[in-house]
Order: sequence, then C-alpha cells, then structure tokens
Amino acid sequence: MTTAVKPVSFLHDKLTGAWGKNAVIGVPLTFLLIFFLLPFLVVFKISVSEMDNVVFKDLFVWADGVLQLRLKLGNYLFIALDDLYFQTYLSSLRFAAVTTLVCLVIAYPFAYFMARSPADKRPALLMLVMLPFWTSFLLRVYAWKMLLADSGVFNNVAMAMGLLSEPVKMMNTPFSLVLGMVYTYVPFMILPLYANLVKMDLSLLEAALDLGATPWQAFWRITVPLSKSGIIAGSMLVFIPCVGEFVIPELLGGPQTLMIGRVLWDEFFSNNDWPMAATVAVVMVLLIIVPLALFNKYQAESTAGGRA
Repeated sequence: MTTAVKPVSFLHDKLTGAWGKNAVIGVPLTFLLIFFLLPFLVVFKISVSEMDNVVFKDLFVWADGVLQLRLKLGNYLFIALDDLYFQTYLSSLRFAAVTTLVCLVIAYPFAYFMARSPADKRPALLMLVMLPFWTSFLLRVYAWKMLLADSGVFNNVAMAMGLLSEPVKMMNTPFSLVLGMVYTYVPFMILPLYANLVKMDLSLLEAALDLGATPWQAFWRITVPLSKSGIIAGSMLVFIPCVGEFVIPELLGGPQTLMIGRVLWDEFFSNNDWPMAATVAVVMVLLIIVPLALFNKYQAESTAGGRA
C-alpha cells in the first residue's frame, strides 16, 4: 500500500513544483510581454508605415490575389546617413555615461559608510537618501534653474563675497545638464550599492588584514569585487533612463546639449512626423537593449565558467 502511494505523491509534488516555478517565471514574462514587447511592436509598426495625413497605411495589402508586405525603411536609412542624428545619439550616450560615472563616484562612498554605520542609524540614513522623492521632480529641477541662473543664488552669493566680479555662465551648458541628472539619479545608484554592501561578510576583510593586506588592498581586492553586482545594477538604473531623458535637458540644458529625448519631442509634436519619431525611438531602444543583452549573456557565461 505504501509503495503504491509514494510514486503518486512524488509525481504530485513534482507537478506542483513545476507549476509553481512556471508561474513565478511566467508573471514577469507576461508583464514584459504586455507592457514592453507589445508597445514596442506598435511603435515599430508605426516606424515602417506610410502616413496619409493622420492615418497609417496597412502593412499588409491584398491585391489581385497577392498578399503584399509594404515596409517603409527610408526613415532608418535617413537616420543612418544623417550626421545630426548620429551626433545626437552619441551625445545622449556620452552624457548618460558621464552621469553614471559621476553618480558611481559619489554614491559608492555614501553607500559604503551607510552599510558600515550602526544598524540603528541605517533607517534614518536611508530615509535621507529617499527624501528628495517626497518632492515633485519638476520642482526640484526648477529649483536648480534658480540656483544656476546668471542672476541666481550661486552667482549672487559668489559676487557678494567678492569671489566673482561678474556672473559665471552655468545654465544651458553641459555642466548644468550633468549636474541636474546626477542630482536626480544618484539615489538610484546609492540604493543598489547599499543593498549589496550591507550583506557583505566582514570576516573576509578581517582575514585579509590578518594576512598582511593594507586597508586599501582589502577594499580594492575584496569589497569592490563583491559589490560588482550592486555597481552593475546601479549603473543600469542610472544609464538607461539618462539616455532618453527629456525634462532635464529641456530645462537645464541648451542647444549644445541636444539629446535624443528632445529630438523625439520635436518629431512627434513639432514636425508631427510620427513614423520618423517612432524610428528614432526604436533605434534608441535598440542602442540600450542590445548591449545590455550581450552584457547579460557575457555575465551568465562568466558565472557558469567560474562554477565549472
């Protein structure tokens, strides 16, 4: 009797475990399918469609018993051959990379000392990091306009103290753009780093010091490698939204800080050229997704090789 029930119970547990595993994986995949892949396909369809006034022509046309697929690829060729779009994409990637690097330099020491602070003080420090989110994003960006303007707070204080004889141009420059994005996105770098560093086993550092390593050597050879996942997560959280940022370049940047988010706005609402705007959006997504997918594949292969 026992031998008859045991295989049935084992099969039931196996099926239940498989169902639970598929459900856990299926929920995020379904979310991505509905809220990312389908909208992306809609945007891609618009990018290869011909526009007749305010109507998009169908991609599939049935005529004389023949089903034809009509894809307008001229917009993609135009972007590939036009130097302005190339420079705009390059500028967006450059500003996003600089912002990510500055955020990492600022956030790593901040997260490190948060993780090493007494446990009863960490919630207060985390609250201080998240405190800017309690204020409207637009209000915080407009506050920087008041601080950085030619007649703003910084210039007025510096001239009153005799440090400057005339205002320094800070607004509508690459400096103001990077400063605004760093201020906005540095919490997104701090939080993943803190979550990673706070879980680190401090006995590894003690062992390194006992073996003769200096504090700097212990930090560079143990702390930094163990926090690599936090560095990668924080960098992705900063870099990806910075590439397509529109509000900060619009309010704090200038003509020298043209980014792809502004080009998207102009194509959609100024030129009313939706296929071209959709093409710009598709290329921007591919510039982010393709390197990210290749990087994740490389990380997975490295992890598998290390385990082997």
